[in-house]
Amino acid sequence: MRQNRAVELGTGLFILLGIGALFFLTTQTTGRNDFTNTDVYSVQARFENVGSLKKRAPVAMSGVTIGRVTGIEFDGEALEAVVTMVIDSRFNHIPDDSDASILTAGLLGSQYVGLQAGGSEFYLENGGEISFTQSAIVLENLIGRFLVKGRADE
Repeated sequence: MRQNRAVELGTGLFILLGIGALFFLTTQTTGRNDFTNTDVYSVQARFENVGSLKKRAPVAMSGVTIGRVTGIEFDGEALEAVVTMVIDSRFNHIPDDSDASILTAGLLGSQYVGLQAGGSEFYLENGGEISFTQSAIVLENLIGRFLVKGRADE
């Protein structure tokens, strides 16, 4: 009887430690406040299609995360998606003619905004807009085009 109780207490303690570890990992990997301090500046970009881009998606340049997406809205007049992003102020020398693309991390990974530097002597500022954009590539559309083209060739 005594050995049975010790096993039950050990099992309960093990489960509590496991739940505690999961909670710790969850708090460390989600809800991080990167790029939400005051040392950031905000820019916008307009896209025809944002695919499955989400808030808090990374904004990267040359493979380095330099910011986060803070908002995605639909402009009913221009019929475009407006993506708002914050960029760390350490990266304040991004040319204002840079282009923004919605890219996918891996084959079926999450989407993020990739910036590619332009050649202008003027830099993006708070409230600025990136004029040159490339929308997300929607896999379903590509497959549909391939299938339709294949049938047209027959």
